[in-house]
This record gives sequence, C-alpha cells and structure tokens, in this order.
Amino acid sequence: MAKTEIIGKVVSDKMAKSVVVSVERQVRDGLYGKQQRRTSRFMAHDEKGEAKVGDRVALVPSRPISRRKRWVVTRVVQKASVV
Repeated sequence: MAKTEIIGKVVSDKMAKSVVVSVERQVRDGLYGKQQRRTSRFMAHDEKGEAKVGDRVALVPSRPISRRKRWVVTRVVQKASVV
C-alpha cells in the first residue's frame, strides 16, 4: 500500500531542517453548497534543506520527529519563480 502524498506550498523555511507547508483543499458548504477553500499548515522535516519559500513540495507522513513534525518532504515539485 502506497503512503498518502500531499502537495503544498512552503510558507516558511527559517528553521534548521524544517519547513512549514500550507495545503489548500476545497470543501462544499453543507447548507448552501458553495465551494470554500480551507487551508492546513503542516510542519515538515527537510533533511537536505532544498525547499525554499514559494516552492511546491510533496509530503508523506512519517513517525513523529518532534512535537509538531509528522511529515517529511520527499521532493520539490515546482521551484518558486524568481522575481
């Protein structure tokens, strides 16, 4: 069985070997049926330190690494555009 993989955007890389990733999903409102965007923020372990702010990264769940880190960055899907 393959592990679940989620894709999100890096919003903070100020920590050593850690990044904060924001994941968006769409949810349908129960009463009115309108699509709403919900955002979840995950702390993820980035051993190599290759993920930077604005990059889209893939995450997989892992054993608890610290109090808030339960995800690991597997790959950078898309680099952030340089302005």
